[in-house]
Amino acid sequence: MGSLQGQNVVVVGGSRGVGRAIVETVLSEGAAVLAVARGTQPLQELSWEHPRVKTLAADATQDTAPDAVFAALQPDVLVICAGALAPSAPVQDQSWEDFSANWDMDVKASFLFCKAALQGGLKPGSRVVLISSGAALSGGPPNSGGYSGAKRMQMFLAAHCQKEADRLGLGLRFMALVPMRIMAGTGVGQAGISGVSAYLGISPADFLASMTDVQTPADVGRAVVTLAGGRLQGVSFTVSGSGLAAAA
Repeated sequence: MGSLQGQNVVVVGGSRGVGRAIVETVLSEGAAVLAVARGTQPLQELSWEHPRVKTLAADATQDTAPDAVFAALQPDVLVICAGALAPSAPVQDQSWEDFSANWDMDVKASFLFCKAALQGGLKPGSRVVLISSGAALSGGPPNSGGYSGAKRMQMFLAAHCQKEADRLGLGLRFMALVPMRIMAGTGVGQAGISGVSAYLGISPADFLASMTDVQTPADVGRAVVTLAGGRLQGVSFTVSGSGLAAAA
C-alpha cells in the first residue's frame, strides 16, 4: 500500500515537466490525484496515459480558481507548481511585463491558494507545498528578470502562512520545496538552459556539463511525497541530487 493511499492530492501546474512528475509520483503512492493546468491538450494527454488522474483546466491566477479547484477535489495535499518561463534578456532590455512575469504567475497563484487555505478552504491536517527554485537562494543569472525574487517570495509566503495558520490554530502545514538545479527535459528548464548559456556565451551542453548534484523531476516528486508525510520539521526544504534537506 502506498504512503498516500486514501489521500487526495491536487497539483496546480500538473500537466507538464516537474508538475507532471509530481502527479505520476503521488499517483504511484496510491493518492487520488487532480491535475490542474491552463492548457486542455496537455491535460488530455495526461489523462490518456493515466486514466485515474482527474483533470481540470483552470487559470490559477484568477481569483475564482481556488474555489473551482477545491470543488473538483478537496485536497489533503495541495502542490502549487504553476509557473511562467523566466525572462531571458539583460535587465535593461526587459519591459516591466517581462520582468514581472513570474510575480504575476508563480507568486500570484501561490498567494491566491494560500489565502484560500487560510480562509477555511482546506481542512485541518492539510499540507500545502509551494514549488520554488534554487534561484531563490543563489539570485539566479542577471538575465532572468524578477524570477529569483519571485521564487524567494514563495519561500517567504510559506513561512508567513505557517505563522498565521499557527496563530489561528488551523492545523495546516505550509512548506516550500526548492529544486536546486535547472532540470533538462522540462519547459522551464530547457528555456533556462538556453537563456543562461546564450548569456554566458557557451553551448547548452557545456553549461549542463558545468552543473553538479543535479536533481531530476522524479527526485522532486519523491521529495513532495516525503513532505506530504508531514513528519519533517521546518518550512523550507531543498532537493538536489544528494536528496532532500532543510533549507539553510
